[in-house]
Amino acid sequence: MGPRPLFAKVALAEAITWGLLLIGMVLKYSGVTELGVRVFGMLHGIVFIAYVLTCLATGIDQRWRRGVLLAGVAASIPPFCTVWFDRWAERRDLLMPGWRLLDEEPARVAERPVAWLIDRPLRGLVVALLAVGALTALALVAGPPGS
Repeated sequence: MGPRPLFAKVALAEAITWGLLLIGMVLKYSGVTELGVRVFGMLHGIVFIAYVLTCLATGIDQRWRRGVLLAGVAASIPPFCTVWFDRWAERRDLLMPGWRLLDEEPARVAERPVAWLIDRPLRGLVVALLAVGALTALALVAGPPGS
C-alpha cells in the first residue's frame, strides 16, 4: 500500500476513534457509564500512536518540510483534524501514490530506517505493530492525561 491510501486510512481511523471517544465522554459525564471512555479511550490511544508513526514515516518518505510534518502530527490533537490534514496534503500533492524510498537511495539519516521498513513490508508491519504496542504500554504506565 502506498503512502496516499495508507495515510488516508489511518487519518480516517484516528478521526473515527476521536468521535467514539467523544461519545464515550458524553456517556460518562451524563452519568450513564464510564465503559465508553475506557474502551474508546484505549482504542483512540492506539490509533493515535499509529497515526503519529504513520505521519512520521510518510513525511520522511515524501520529504515534507518540518512545518508540514509538525502540522500533520499536531492534527492528531483536535478532534477530526487528521482527515482535514489528509485532504489538505493531498490537494498540495504532498501524498504521492508510491513510496519515494523504494526508488531512491536514502540521503538522510532518518530515511534509512523508513526505507528499510518500506522495502520489507511484512517486517515493516511487524515492526510498526511492535512500536505501537510498546508506545501504548509506555502510555499505560505513564497513566491517563491529567493523572
